[in-house]
Amino acid sequence: MPQNDCADTIPGRPISGSAGLDPQNWDSTRALGHRMLDDMIDWLSTARERPVWQQMPQALRAELRQPIPAGGEPIEAIYEDFRRLILPFSSANEHPRMMGWVNGGGSPAGFLAELLTGIFNVNCGGRDHAAIELERLVIAWAAEMVGMPKATTGVLLAGSSMANMVAVLVARRAALGVQVRSAGLQQARLTAYASEAAHGCIPRALDMAGIGSNALRQIPADANHRMRLDLLTEAIAADRADGATPFLVVGTAGTVDTGAIDDLPALADIAAAENIWFHVDGAFGATAALSKRFAPLLAGIERADSLAFDFHKWAQVPYDAGCVLVRDPALHIETFAQSLAYLTQELRGLAGNPPWPRDLGPDLSREFRALKVWMTLRAYGTEGIGRVVESGCDIARHLAARIASEPSLELLAPVVLNIVCFRVAAGAADLDALNRDIVADLQEAGIAAPSTTTINGRVAIRAALFNHRTVAADADALIDGVLLLAKRRNAFSREDRLE
Repeated sequence: MPQNDCADTIPGRPISGSAGLDPQNWDSTRALGHRMLDDMIDWLSTARERPVWQQMPQALRAELRQPIPAGGEPIEAIYEDFRRLILPFSSANEHPRMMGWVNGGGSPAGFLAELLTGIFNVNCGGRDHAAIELERLVIAWAAEMVGMPKATTGVLLAGSSMANMVAVLVARRAALGVQVRSAGLQQARLTAYASEAAHGCIPRALDMAGIGSNALRQIPADANHRMRLDLLTEAIAADRADGATPFLVVGTAGTVDTGAIDDLPALADIAAAENIWFHVDGAFGATAALSKRFAPLLAGIERADSLAFDFHKWAQVPYDAGCVLVRDPALHIETFAQSLAYLTQELRGLAGNPPWPRDLGPDLSREFRALKVWMTLRAYGTEGIGRVVESGCDIARHLAARIASEPSLELLAPVVLNIVCFRVAAGAADLDALNRDIVADLQEAGIAAPSTTTINGRVAIRAALFNHRTVAADADALIDGVLLLAKRRNAFSREDRLE
């Protein structure tokens, strides 16, 4: 039967007595929606006028912890509680002086896309609908962005932790064959290799894949925080001699501590010579491919067998929007595809259009992440996101110059991209404790919100410059705040000694 021939022959039957959740009066919902949108645009547009962060008072925490309601409440009252109890005490990713961890700032295009996604309420596990086509387009754009082949497959996930997990599973399938899905590892002893500076999700992925975190050889890094190639080749040879099967080399494009980038071309060469899967964790660093100035630092990333990265970091897409790309489509599908009666794929109708995203990753129920990625990339373009990358890197260099000009401050690692690690290097017997206290003081005062890490055994103040709203003056405010708080703490210490 031709498509839609019977569409006009099915009568609509009004149903009374529905127990649905839609309002009796859509106008009130419309008015509240407009108010919410206005409020949130006001919130974003005035971000700089607020403290970066403020701690939630215990009284409000207690008020928030209500028993589950048996009856419904007006949505207007619930929204008022959101404005009072939740909004003021967020992690402040939107604020230009949020410099802690690795958090993108979001964007207007992204939050509008999230509004549409919530209303659209589509499951992107599979079937034949436009959301699936859009995700395929976004994956094609991602592959083009880093120079991987057009045939590259991929899937959007919660973040790079899950993306790295998917890559480990595909690499495991490549090493042991499709039977690993049913038989498991059996007697196989797989070993994997990554820099000691690699993200903690790499050993965790090996743990969850049943390989075990002890299978990861964490290779020492050089003075520039890059994996040492000589020690890598020695470790592979030693494992082979011991009867193990090296199956995975992980290169990092932007380490979480310092932003260092491993020698990706050399790692690709070693992996190819050893017949080992070459994976790149580019959680934030892969986005530097959109900058003509910084893309050369990623040379070799296009040779990866798989790549994990996040759109929700430097690309400014709202959380969450991770991505994994796999060079070999057949291996990717063989790692995850399922044959279940209730998920049978057909040649026609809504159950058509294979392969589905559920054949490329672990999730069947999946939100429509592709819409916010698509809208963000269309709204700002690769050039616009590239300018965000360059701005963050330029501000990092400005920050490093300020640190070099202050005798009491010390830069602890080379600045490769947009992460700066430094500390107050004088004024206390316990400098680690002093720098931890200064970071907490900065956060509690609402001045700025860097984080801490440890570099070569020393506690560092870590500024990660990912927010597109951040300017050089914000970096100056961070340094001014550090110096002021260090002076205050030193004064307190002198008073203690006098007493």
